[in-house]
Amino acid sequence: MPEITAAMVKRLRDETGAGMMDAKRALTEAAGDAEKAKDWLRAKGLSRAADKAGRETHEGRVHAYVHAAGGVATSGALVALQCESDFVAKTDDFKALAHEIALQVVGNSPQYVRREDVPAALVERERGVYREQVVDKPANIQDKIIEGKMNDFYAKVCLLDQPWIKEGKRKVGDLVTDAVAKLGENITVAGFARLQIGAPAIFAGTPAGAASSNGAAGNGAGAPAPE
Repeated sequence: MPEITAAMVKRLRDETGAGMMDAKRALTEAAGDAEKAKDWLRAKGLSRAADKAGRETHEGRVHAYVHAAGGVATSGALVALQCESDFVAKTDDFKALAHEIALQVVGNSPQYVRREDVPAALVERERGVYREQVVDKPANIQDKIIEGKMNDFYAKVCLLDQPWIKEGKRKVGDLVTDAVAKLGENITVAGFARLQIGAPAIFAGTPAGAASSNGAAGNGAGAPAPE
């Protein structure tokens, strides 16, 4: 069992808003693994971020990132990141989160903000393909295999389910959750646009007139289905 230091506890508290004893217990249960400790806190309902989900987010900022190759801009992204107050929208932490998400959009080309935005027909089509792939497997493990394949599919096309390009063990959604805990407000990804020379444009986000209160997991409606 690794030693649980005061610095580890403080960092977990700063990132989740959990109490000192809860943070220490979570790290102990997770054998010192900070990400597993966060999952433990969320499962126990002790993460402050969970309390913020559902609050309306009518403030925020649009962040632009352009990637240049050989001195020529070849791809870029616009990200609309929302929060509860203009005060938080002006903080360096919020700006940094918007920038990281824009980098992710340019680097990994997500098609949707979150998995709930993927059209039902596309989800069922994917499930159908995976069902055909597991017909020769024992019946008692087929559903588990299919769900694993679906999770892999979502991790490819949904921004918040994608592994963070700078640290693959964390999802983009975890960055949002951590920011919610640190800044004390609900934060949602309202949408994004991705443009690249020689590639189709991608647009994903909240439909016109939709509420912006879907929690730290973000919100959005579909982009074109991936081919």
